[in-house]
Amino acid sequence: MDKDKIWQSVLAQVQLTLSRAIFSIWFSKTVIKSIKASGNKQIVEIGAQNSFIREKLEKKYGDQLKELFDSLTEKENELRFVVWQEIKEEKPEAKGPLFSFDPQKQHQSFFFKALTKARINQDYTFQNFAVASTNEMAFAAVSAVSKKPGENYNPLFIYGGVGVGKTHLMQAVGVEMLKKNPQAAILYCTGEDFTNEIIEAIRARNTSFFKKKYRYVKLLMIDDIQFIAGKEAVQKEFFHTFNTLKQFGGQIILTSDKMPEEIDGLENRLRSRFEGGLTIDIQEPNFELRSAILLIKAKQMGENLPIEAAKLIAQRVKSTRKLEGILTRIISEKMLRKKEINIEMVNSIIPEFSSSENSFSKRTLRPDKIIKFVADFYGIKHAEIKGKRRLKQIVFPRQIAIYLLRNEVNLAYQEIGRIFGGKDHTTIMHSEKKIIKLIEESDQVRGEIENIKRGLI
Repeated sequence: MDKDKIWQSVLAQVQLTLSRAIFSIWFSKTVIKSIKASGNKQIVEIGAQNSFIREKLEKKYGDQLKELFDSLTEKENELRFVVWQEIKEEKPEAKGPLFSFDPQKQHQSFFFKALTKARINQDYTFQNFAVASTNEMAFAAVSAVSKKPGENYNPLFIYGGVGVGKTHLMQAVGVEMLKKNPQAAILYCTGEDFTNEIIEAIRARNTSFFKKKYRYVKLLMIDDIQFIAGKEAVQKEFFHTFNTLKQFGGQIILTSDKMPEEIDGLENRLRSRFEGGLTIDIQEPNFELRSAILLIKAKQMGENLPIEAAKLIAQRVKSTRKLEGILTRIISEKMLRKKEINIEMVNSIIPEFSSSENSFSKRTLRPDKIIKFVADFYGIKHAEIKGKRRLKQIVFPRQIAIYLLRNEVNLAYQEIGRIFGGKDHTTIMHSEKKIIKLIEESDQVRGEIENIKRGLI
């Protein structure tokens, strides 16, 4: 298996553990530079777009990536992370005594550099977004914002479940604005990134740089804004950032998994400002939309996915996050087998992804409802199950709740970590594995989980 195929297989697995936004930020521009044998192990060089992303991959995802490489190659791997810059400086070609100058090429060069600086995925365009009845209102809203940023619907607050297209639509506004003016000050980040940066700025006593970065942009996009809830200093800083941006005509777009009034721990003054613009939801995609998403994604990857294969996948897999994972896996399988995609190939892969597609995923159960029910089931307080206490009578119900959120509602590890006070994704993975093992070994645990499921119906 060549290095590119290996990397595609690894990414297919990583994609299942992360939200679309997080995966796009850290993995969309990564490559395998080389795989070299060294004694009894392999040296794998993973290229990142810049030093910031390289450091993040190594520190936060290094162990997870090594585990996947070891499993896939059945060898011991040593991962080395290096900087690989995809976008190269445009240089004029010499023609005689003068240099030629192509304004269109220069504009395109500035555009792609601006996307990188703003941390925007170039594939998240309006043209690549499948529109249906479940998201047409949100699509219309962001289209209006892209034409007159700072005037129409400010702030724009988009909420919905995992993988429904919130990040795509939000970043599409940034893409449109940068097409018109690559010099426009645009910034995208997650609620977690915003939180970490303000904490680091306070620690380093350098809040002036932070304020300059966030308060004077033409467009500020923050994913998963609910992450700042309950954090007093962070909410205070965002309140002032919000007011400054509005004062100078900057556009604000926020996404969340729930509407402002349902975000626990959000200050009333922020809730009021979020509700002062347009709040709009995106529903779970229906069968037709899931089919369209698959066809669009396949085309982006340079593949011709048969429409019957797309329909089969869409019929049996409801999670949008899983749709992308299964498509990546199918394309990887095609490359390995050197065969065209067909129904037989799709049928052989779907069970890996659809095994947990059950009655839970067909309903819109909110994470807080599941957590509260599990807490009540085991007779502990709601706050305790989401807290940090390590007592056995609290840890076990906490692990049960994590297992249900992961396996029944299909939340990403990182998103579950946020719900439980910012726990690392490896901690969430450990909790899930612990319960899976107990389910195999204990009739009592199996029975308790089934009782909880029945109670949630």
